Amino acid sequence: MARITRHRYRREDQTGELDITTFLNLMVVLIPFLLVTAVFSRISIQELNLPTEAAGGAKQDRPQISVEVIVRKGLIQLSDGDKITATIRNVANDYNIKELSQQLQELKNKNPDVKEATLLVEPEIEYETLIHIMDAVKLVEVKKADGVGFNHTVLFPQISVGDAP
Repeated sequence: MARITRHRYRREDQTGELDITTFLNLMVVLIPFLLVTAVFSRISIQELNLPTEAAGGAKQDRPQISVEVIVRKGLIQLSDGDKITATIRNVANDYNIKELSQQLQELKNKNPDVKEATLLVEPEIEYETLIHIMDAVKLVEVKKADGVGFNHTVLFPQISVGDAP
């Protein structure tokens, strides 16, 4: 009888197996769901410069013409640094990017050596609008002669950004 009682109180060290089947089933369902619903976005970086004269820097050797694009609430103005040369009004409550692009192409054709442009923006202009205008200032897409595809022509790749007067 002593033998039975001693066996009853003796602890045996047994390690149980960990059952992860349920967890693996959850992962098999969850991972494809997350991959399908994930939003893949493209991030691009715009390289900008601050206007050197506005920052109090010394005047550099600049081309004869200074290209300024002034973005206001209801219109876009082009300036040569001294006076407004063109005013582009909004069409259907949106900025007329096509007209801006045409005006900038004409300006580039007259001054092919100019690579700099200053973008002066009023505070209430939306960021997305600013990016569209910057793209129009940097380059233009011209349809190829055969009608298939586009040629990209660089207009003013060096853009400085500042506050509109």
